[in-house]
Amino acid sequence: MTQTLDPSTATTETPDTAEPGPAERVDAWLAAFEAALRDGDGEAAAALFATECYWRDLISFTWNIKTVEGRDAVAGLVDATAATTAPSGFATTEPPEEADGVVTAWIGFETAAGRGNGLLRLKEEDGEDRAWTLLTALYELKGHEEPRGTHRPMGAEHGANKHRQTWKELRQEEAESLGSTTQPYVLVVGGGQGGIALGARLRQLGVPALVVDKHPRPGDQWRNRYKSLCLHDPVWYDHLPYLKFPDNWPVFAPKDKIGDWLEFYVRVMEVPYWSDTSVTSARWSEETGEWTVELERDGQPLTLRPTQLVFATGMSGKPRMPEVPGMDVFRGDVHHSSAHPGPDAYAGKKAVVIGSNNSAFDICGALWEHDADVTMVQRSSTHIVKSDSLMELGLGDLYSERALAAGVTTEKADLIFASLPYRILHTFQIPAYEAMAKKDKEFYDRLEASGFWHDWGDDGSGLFMKYLRRGSGYYIDVGSADLVANGDVKLAHGQIDHLTEDAVVLADGTELPADVVVFATGYNSMNGWVADLVDQETADRLGKCWGLGSETTKDPGPWEGEQRNMWKPTQVTNLWMHGGNLHQSRHYSLYLALQLKARYEGIDTPVYGLQEVHHTG
Repeated sequence: MTQTLDPSTATTETPDTAEPGPAERVDAWLAAFEAALRDGDGEAAAALFATECYWRDLISFTWNIKTVEGRDAVAGLVDATAATTAPSGFATTEPPEEADGVVTAWIGFETAAGRGNGLLRLKEEDGEDRAWTLLTALYELKGHEEPRGTHRPMGAEHGANKHRQTWKELRQEEAESLGSTTQPYVLVVGGGQGGIALGARLRQLGVPALVVDKHPRPGDQWRNRYKSLCLHDPVWYDHLPYLKFPDNWPVFAPKDKIGDWLEFYVRVMEVPYWSDTSVTSARWSEETGEWTVELERDGQPLTLRPTQLVFATGMSGKPRMPEVPGMDVFRGDVHHSSAHPGPDAYAGKKAVVIGSNNSAFDICGALWEHDADVTMVQRSSTHIVKSDSLMELGLGDLYSERALAAGVTTEKADLIFASLPYRILHTFQIPAYEAMAKKDKEFYDRLEASGFWHDWGDDGSGLFMKYLRRGSGYYIDVGSADLVANGDVKLAHGQIDHLTEDAVVLADGTELPADVVVFATGYNSMNGWVADLVDQETADRLGKCWGLGSETTKDPGPWEGEQRNMWKPTQVTNLWMHGGNLHQSRHYSLYLALQLKARYEGIDTPVYGLQEVHHTG
């Protein structure tokens, strides 16, 4: 504390030295860290980290999406990457804050290749400030900045020019040449939100790219789903890159509104996009360093030869349709939830929905509203969270009007979420779900009294961890869970044994009369698309996509620390996987686009910590 002196007794004695504040403490740590990096001294850098520590890097040091844990791993990363990365200029970008013994600081820095940002959390250990978590993320490449803000294009060409081409003419010329006289450097297979977001980023970075999709129009992936479908995530969580939803956009967007927005987005962002285009095969040539991709466009065969191939077919894109005896004799309608046409044709009919997660509940609710006799078949336990409680307690601090009012923009929220290492993310989630359990106790009591098998995740960490670990096993309740709790939608338990002409028969012999059977049985790993379009050997070499290796239900180890094979280099040369919800499509499309841009420009991209393959499917 600074000493306050009485003027009448003032002397020339030096006041007590003030304790350093958060800014001084962060500045000192960053200076020491930068010095260690400059010297390529992994041991010195590691000494600046706490005993329990995590460094997550989004391509700035590793040209990978990689988290290292513990001092030895920090030292290894620095020893392997500091010389080629040449990091410098570490500084805070706004005043650091301290709470609960943790100093949190937004930081910026540069590397030889680009510019980065991140988030640092310091804890005091043995009387010294040491890093508990560090996020470093590359956001642009030097010399290849996006044409936005002060770099935006002129649009108009001033002056006189007898050979003038308008903006429209230039775009038409580009579209006519792409795939014929010029080849795309990147081919993106799948034109849903993931492919579109990546296509927009590649367009802004000047990478010749093409997005192809089998549907007639962008957004049909959403339009063709059951008519009651709405996003369960709120609008603040779901923006696409560059162009946010308008302020009057619904909190939970209906599927057709999302479909129309995606179509509009493709047009306005000038994403090179081919509709009515199906990929029939792809093969890689080591000799030529390119893919040969066979397609059918508007029914006509053609061949493309991209250097990079991205599967943006969605982590929920390969329907899991069980082979159930009797499907050939069942006289009613039977289909996967992804092909469900909606409830209109089933008024007064007996409907059996196999599954108890998001799609199952949505479909059950819509069928009940249209006077169908609905039975849900629950095969394993499900986590349910009320939508309003999730928004208030789970997302409100990061993605809400409340967050925006506190200065937490979508971009900031994305980095805050990315800065929480997966190894400890569940510890941040558990208190929120404990609060939800308390807030909605009466609902959960009714639900469990109905016989519904409910869980909170293997460790009580709820929805987000289930999504990250396995991509299934949950429902964000927008009303249909009450139908089950009240008995309006009947509930049965068990595995499906077979179908008869007019019933679903469970393993215990229970018969459920049915006119329509909907298999809301989820989706398989994205590498199934690689098996279909390339071959099984390549799919196995790629390995399973999604999951962390947490050794929780449906997420077998070993521990990966990142989403398997997503948005980063894989064991298959020039093959990339891109998918996830709208939030992930927005955020991680940046890092995938920068990796592709760097390779297009011939920038050296030595990958640190390439993921091993432990699971093939």
